Amino acid sequence: MSAFIVAAAQYPIDRLSGWEAYAAKLERWVAEAAAGGAALAVFPEYGAMELAALDPATMGDLAGSLHHVARLAPQVDALHAALARRHGLHILAASLPVRLDDGRFVNRARLFAPNGKVGVQDKLVMTRFEREQWHVSAGGPLHLFETALGPIGVTICYDSEFPLLARALVESGCELLLVPSCTDSLHGYWRVRIGAQARALEGQLVAVQAPTVGLAEWSPAVDVNRGAAGVYGPPDLGFPEDGVIATGREGETQWLLAEVDLNRVRLARQEGAVRPVAHWPEQPGAAPLPAVVRVDLR
Repeated sequence: MSAFIVAAAQYPIDRLSGWEAYAAKLERWVAEAAAGGAALAVFPEYGAMELAALDPATMGDLAGSLHHVARLAPQVDALHAALARRHGLHILAASLPVRLDDGRFVNRARLFAPNGKVGVQDKLVMTRFEREQWHVSAGGPLHLFETALGPIGVTICYDSEFPLLARALVESGCELLLVPSCTDSLHGYWRVRIGAQARALEGQLVAVQAPTVGLAEWSPAVDVNRGAAGVYGPPDLGFPEDGVIATGREGETQWLLAEVDLNRVRLARQEGAVRPVAHWPEQPGAAPLPAVVRVDLR
């Protein structure tokens, strides 16, 4: 499938009353994306931190909320897998903390295919807040997901600001880059958006940003959320002149729906006015790239 609709969430962090409220919210969101014709629904970074509200004793504590949400990860994933199967679409679940065997926590996104397969992508470069205050660690490696929609990569929020990560995915065949984000200021939103657009330019691919939005003053981790969803391509053959395929209204709760045609990615790489993918090695000092592990979700 080369042309399909992608849904990028502008997702609010709610103070939920219990698991049933979370499940109902997620089911409603996925059903709305499916009703809009989406073949892929993209949720934001740390959107699952709203589950911290289910434990009032720890929700106001950074470490406590980290542990509580991580314990719910298997239950959260089972719900996403069921929804992907039921609605027949791919879902990039909102990232959440996962505790590794050595006791460290990583920030992990999971891509669920409607056939029951799932792939995971950890954040590789941590922000100052994550490393200095929250003590969330870098994970890895990079994965390229071979899907029925096409080859998909994920760079979580800050990772989108580091070109060699996306470049490694491009050299492995990535045509669609998902950028789930969580930023507490417009400065942060624009850093990630500019990063996503830059990756679309230099990688001649489509980048999809999906942010958290709104206030959650009860949460020390995701209390302020600013941003807008966006779907971006290279400003070249087959794409808008500014590369902006679609954007949402900043701060609003909504799905942003946009058609993505990966044939246009292939055309731009072959016939575009410029060919940055092909010409990347010609730049002085082009660096060795991170390893990429292929994951077949077809």
